[in-house]
Amino acid sequence: MEHVELFFKSVFVDNMVFAYFLGMCSYLAVSKKVSTAVGLGAAVIFVLTVTVPLNWLLDQYILQEGALSWLGAEYAEYDLSFLSFILFIATIATMVQLVEIVVERFSPALYNSLGIFLPLIAVNCAILGGSLFMQSREIESFSLALNYGFSSGIGWFLAILAIAAIREKIRYSNVPAPLRGLGITFIITGLMAIGFMSFGGMLTGGDDAPEVSEAGTAQIENTSEESAKELAQNETSEVSEITAQ
Repeated sequence: MEHVELFFKSVFVDNMVFAYFLGMCSYLAVSKKVSTAVGLGAAVIFVLTVTVPLNWLLDQYILQEGALSWLGAEYAEYDLSFLSFILFIATIATMVQLVEIVVERFSPALYNSLGIFLPLIAVNCAILGGSLFMQSREIESFSLALNYGFSSGIGWFLAILAIAAIREKIRYSNVPAPLRGLGITFIITGLMAIGFMSFGGMLTGGDDAPEVSEAGTAQIENTSEESAKELAQNETSEVSEITAQ
């Protein structure tokens, strides 16, 4: 259940584009055609799926305070968290180079259509944001980190695929001249972000009422009885005063 909840939350509630507006440069530049959007989205899914769990391992066994204790007791006090950005970016750049080589080898047309934006995945803030969110949210296990990286990539893929499909159709619409191009794209992105905000309540509510222990129930009952006795005594004293008067 934890994996399912994390998947849907990463795709819809904490969407990289519509919730945090990360990776907007590639999102706006490569979303003119569905074909190129699908290619870049698939590359982002692969890079996030690989780099987030790899960076989780780096964070757990190298970067955190005391993470080097597996090397010996003398290394337990080391804190290398200040190297997070450097190591995370190095991991991302390595994976992006691998993706670039594979795409150029097996799909030269897609490689040419993506152009400079394929190697720019290395500095895509959505990719680095996935690793930093993983670190800040203290994801507990490798499998959850793998799930988070994959689902975050799916969310970014859905965002760029949706805007690419809309931009292909809107090309034939009567858009006012001042809004053509990026203007109407920003407006549509804002409306889609508002729509995705409705998913915020998808994983909330419906929780069972908190359980009360027997001791707590007895304490509540005793408190209620004492309150009732005090109220009865106060009413009796007030009646006595009125009668005396």
